[in-house]
Amino acid sequence: MKRERAGHTLQATAVVHEAFVRLVGMDVPWQDRMHFFAVAARLMRRILVDHAKGRQRTKRGGELSIVALAPGSEGGQGATNAGEIDVLEIDDALERLSQRDPRLAQIVELHYFAGMTYQETALALGISEATVHRDLRMAKAWILSQIRSPESSL
Repeated sequence: MKRERAGHTLQATAVVHEAFVRLVGMDVPWQDRMHFFAVAARLMRRILVDHAKGRQRTKRGGELSIVALAPGSEGGQGATNAGEIDVLEIDDALERLSQRDPRLAQIVELHYFAGMTYQETALALGISEATVHRDLRMAKAWILSQIRSPESSL
C-alpha cells in the first residue's frame, strides 16, 4: 500500500480487515501456516485488483490504481525506470508468471501482497532467504518486461 498513488481511498488496515472477514467466512480445512498465508495473500491481491477495477469503470471516472515497482523494496534494487504501473497490469503479468513459474508468483504474492519479509517468506516456503531475494529480483524483472512489452507475453 505504501507504493499506491497519493490519496488512495483504500487503507492498508481496510485491506487486512476485508481479508480477515473473507478468511473467517471461508470453510477451509487449513493444512498448515503456509496454506493460510498463501490464501491470505491471494485474497489481499484480489481485494486490491477488485478495487482498481471498480475505480477504472467509466461510471466512476475511469481512473486507474497506480503502484510503483521502484527501489526501496527490502533487499532489492528495483528497476530505476519502472515508474508508475497500473495494478491491473501487474495482476495480468502475475497471472502469466504463475502459469510459467508458480513458485515465483507465490513469492511475489507473499512478499508484496501479504507483506511478508524475506525471512518470513523463506520460512513459509521452506527455501533460503537468498533464494527469495534472487527469485523476487527475477520475478520483478519478468513482470516489468511483460508490462513494457505485452506482445512478448509467454
